[in-house]
Amino acid sequence: MKRFDELKSLVEGLEADFEKFYDKGNNAAGTRVRKGMQDLKNLAQDIRVEVQDKKNNG
Repeated sequence: MKRFDELKSLVEGLEADFEKFYDKGNNAAGTRVRKGMQDLKNLAQDIRVEVQDKKNNG
C-alpha cells in the first residue's frame, strides 16, 4: 500500500502544474507535467511487477 500512497501523492502534486499548463498556457508547467507523468509511469510499472511477484509467489 505504501507505493499506492506514493502514486496518489504524485498525482495530487501535479494538479497545480496541470492547471497552470492547461488553463494559463504556462509551458514550464507543461514540462513539469511531462516529467511527473513519466515518474508516474515508472512507479506504476514498479507496482505492477510487485503485484505480479506477490501473486505468483503467494
